[in-house]
Amino acid sequence: MSGGLQIIFGVVLLTLGRKLFWLFVAGVGFAVGMFITPLVAPDAPQGVSLAVAVALAVLGAVLAITLQKIAIGLVGFIAGGLIALWLLKALALDLGAMQWLIFIVGGIAGALLLATLFEWGLILLSSLVGANLLLSGVDALLGVPTSLFPIVFLLVFGLGVIIQARMLR
Repeated sequence: MSGGLQIIFGVVLLTLGRKLFWLFVAGVGFAVGMFITPLVAPDAPQGVSLAVAVALAVLGAVLAITLQKIAIGLVGFIAGGLIALWLLKALALDLGAMQWLIFIVGGIAGALLLATLFEWGLILLSSLVGANLLLSGVDALLGVPTSLFPIVFLLVFGLGVIIQARMLR
């Protein structure tokens, strides 16, 4: 079930992340829920991860609509941090407690990107998060060979950037 939702959120973020800021924030909330629930409660059923992810998605959407300026900085920080952690995982680097430092550095970079280049920051971050969610969902349902993951990820990310950049015109 969560694989299907990850695919849906991934496709929507890849194609509409810049146009629908509130949806981008909701997608990041969903990604956070899917990422942290297994870390905090490793024995929790998959339904719990899904419920936490959906709750954080709704919270993110409400935050984006009501407090847009705060949401921009917060979602930029969270998205940048998640992307940095996903990159560590993709490179099979286990830094232990140092992962928090990587999250913070990635978070600062993401927040700065959104604050200074809002449109392009949204395109890049939503394409990165969307590509990761899409491929994670496909992997959960069908399995993706580890050796192909980086190549497919870059192709899907690039496609998301191209689609959203064309919408700028």
